[in-house]
Amino acid sequence: MTTHGNDSTSVSDFLLNCFVRSPSWQLWLSLPLSLLFLLAMGANVILLITIWLEVSLHQPMYYLLSIVSLLDIVVCLTVIPKVLAIFWFDLKSISFHACFLQMYIMNCFFAMESCTFMVMAYDRYVAICQPLRYPSIITDQFVVKAAVFILARNALLTVPIPILSARLHYCERNVIENCICANMSVSRLSCDDVTINRLLQFAGGWTLLGSDLILIFLSYTLILRAVLRLKAEGAVAKALSTCGSHFILILFFSTILLVFVLTHVVKKKVSPDVPVLLNVLHHVIPAALNPIVYGVQTQEIKQGIQRLLKKGW
Repeated sequence: MTTHGNDSTSVSDFLLNCFVRSPSWQLWLSLPLSLLFLLAMGANVILLITIWLEVSLHQPMYYLLSIVSLLDIVVCLTVIPKVLAIFWFDLKSISFHACFLQMYIMNCFFAMESCTFMVMAYDRYVAICQPLRYPSIITDQFVVKAAVFILARNALLTVPIPILSARLHYCERNVIENCICANMSVSRLSCDDVTINRLLQFAGGWTLLGSDLILIFLSYTLILRAVLRLKAEGAVAKALSTCGSHFILILFFSTILLVFVLTHVVKKKVSPDVPVLLNVLHHVIPAALNPIVYGVQTQEIKQGIQRLLKKGW
């Protein structure tokens, strides 16, 4: 806390108070969370190295998968080590600026991941619905342009959320009832009216994530329609296998997000610690499972990892 000349008190740091009503959750969650974190880091690093070293994987589809892995690594490193430090060492304090930086990275990188899934859905749509045009449409230049779009759109459109929250006047309360610096968990500590913050969070979330999910749904609807028209023997299974891994990734990402939103809607009927738990898990479970799903489902990646391990031995 720092005191100014007008005798009002301003917050210089926050305390992250996890699972206020269920403190025993910290003990039970620390081990699986740390294992999931190590799995997420290890699996994504192996996937990135495999795609980088294997010339056969130097294709647009795998470049897009590399972007997802990079985003997952950054999000995990931004959130999970701090959560584990709280669980193990009771290091609840986080500086004012570090809190809002974490808030920005979480909002920005989740929006980037959603946008990347949307681009990957378009990639699968072209591959299945317009296979003859795929090499001319989905090129390395397309991936570069998509990456620039993903970065620019989400980096710019998510900036107002932490800026508006940081400009609020925080009085004596500095205990965040969350494991992370989520926008509304922080801004509700302010003495000011946070209506604009709530509206911005709602509008931004549904504009970015909502539009991506609509386009993903549209792409898979068109893919399903095209697949059902295939007459050749085994063509349906082959077509579905090319986008099965991607669909599972989206399922991981959207399911936890949907459950998180629903628990907020019915928050009077569930413990306030449940959304906190889901929020933490949403930062690590998809990141841990994404590379495993692709490694198991995609033959090229599986073979690339096997060759990489043989070279290592």
